[in-house]
Amino acid sequence: MKPVLYIARRFAFRERTGSRPAFIVLASVIGIAVGTAALILTLSIVKGFAGSVEGKLISFTSHIQVRQGDEQYFPASRYEQGLIAGFPGVVSASPFLEKSFILRSRPGERKGSAAVRPVVLKGITALERKAFLKQYLIGGEGRRQPTENGILSLYIGKTLAEQLGVKSGQKVLLAGLDREVKDGISSGNRDIVDLFASLDLEAARISGIYDTGLQDGFDDVVVIASLDEVQKRFHPDMISGYDVRVGDLSKIGTISGELARQLGFPFYTYTVFERYANLFEWLKLQKNISPLLIITITVVAVFNIISTLLVLVIEKTREIGMLIALGLEPRKIRLIFLGQSILISLAGVAAGAAVALSLTLFEQRFHLITLPEKSYFIKYVPLMIDPLDYLMVGLAVIFLTMLFAFIPARIASSLNPGTALTT
Repeated sequence: MKPVLYIARRFAFRERTGSRPAFIVLASVIGIAVGTAALILTLSIVKGFAGSVEGKLISFTSHIQVRQGDEQYFPASRYEQGLIAGFPGVVSASPFLEKSFILRSRPGERKGSAAVRPVVLKGITALERKAFLKQYLIGGEGRRQPTENGILSLYIGKTLAEQLGVKSGQKVLLAGLDREVKDGISSGNRDIVDLFASLDLEAARISGIYDTGLQDGFDDVVVIASLDEVQKRFHPDMISGYDVRVGDLSKIGTISGELARQLGFPFYTYTVFERYANLFEWLKLQKNISPLLIITITVVAVFNIISTLLVLVIEKTREIGMLIALGLEPRKIRLIFLGQSILISLAGVAAGAAVALSLTLFEQRFHLITLPEKSYFIKYVPLMIDPLDYLMVGLAVIFLTMLFAFIPARIASSLNPGTALTT
C-alpha cells in the first residue's frame, strides 16, 4: 500500500518546471476549498440567522401564555400560579395584565404637534421587569421611578419613542376603552356621550427606553409597566393571564397541551411558536433554501474533481503505461488515482475549513456586513460556529470525491500499455 500512496502523492503534488498537472491540482484544491468554505458559511449563516431571530423572539416574550377564552380578564390566583409553576418542565410562571391604549405625546414634543400611536400596555411583575430591562434597556433607569402625583411609569421601545418624538423623563397621555364599552358602541347601544364618559385617560411618564431589535410589532407597540400600577388604575386584582417559561424548548408543544388539559376550561394555552407563526414560518423558508444551495455547490465540487483527475490521466498516460508494463496490477492503478482524489480533497477541505473559520471569526469580531434591522430583526449577518457542520461538510466532500473519482480511476486502469507508452 505504501508504494501506491507514494506514487499517488507524486502524481498529485510533484513539482516540475512547466508541469501542467501541478497547476491543475492547485486549481482543483482551490475549487474544493471554495466549495467547502461556501457550504460551511451557508450553514453558519442559516443557523446563525435562525438562532438569532428565534432567540430574540423567545427572550422578548414568554414561551407559553395561559389565558381565558375571548382574552377576558380574571382574578389572579396563587393556587393557579403555583399549579402552573410546579408543572413538570415549567421553570417559572408570572401573571401579567394587557390593555390596549392610544399613546399621545405632549404638543411641542414633535415639531409643535402631538403624535399618537396605538400601543399595548403590559403590566408585569417586578422580577420579570428587572430581567427584561437588564437585557434591553438603553435609556433611563432600570428601576421604577418614584410615583409623582399618581403618574404611571412606562418603558417604551426605541422605535415607538422615535415615532412619538419623546425621550426618557417626558410625559405622555394614555387613552383607552374597556371591552364592554367598545362592544356597546359598535352595536349602536352607546352614544358619543357614553364614549367620552367611559374613556380611560391616564397621565404617564417615560421612565426608560428599551431596544430589542424587533422593530415591527414589538418595539413600536409594546409598552412595559408595573403590574401593580396597571391593576390599581384599571383592573384591580385582575390579570390577562400567566407568562410561562419552560426548561426545554423542544418539549414546549407537549408541555403546552398537557398544561391546558390540567387547567381545564375556561383556560387555554398557546406557545410562542403559535403566537408568531408567520415569523417562524419565514425562518423555516430560509432553512429550506439551504439544501438547494448545498446540492448546487456539491455538484460543482464533484465535477471539479472529476475533470481534474481526467486531465491528470491524460497527462500521466505514459507513466501509467510504464507502471502497467512493469507489472503493476490495474487494481493498484485505480488505487493510485483514488489516492490522488483523497489527497486533493483533503487538502481542499482543510483549506476551505480554515478559510470559513477565519471569515466567520473576522465577521463576528468586526461586523462588516450589515443588514436592515427593520426587515431582518438583526443588525449584522449572524454566523454560528458549529463543529458538526465542519465535520459533516468535510466528510461529505471527501465521500463524494471518492465516489465520483472512480470514473477517471477506471479509465486509467483500463489503458493499454503499448498505446500508453507510444502516446
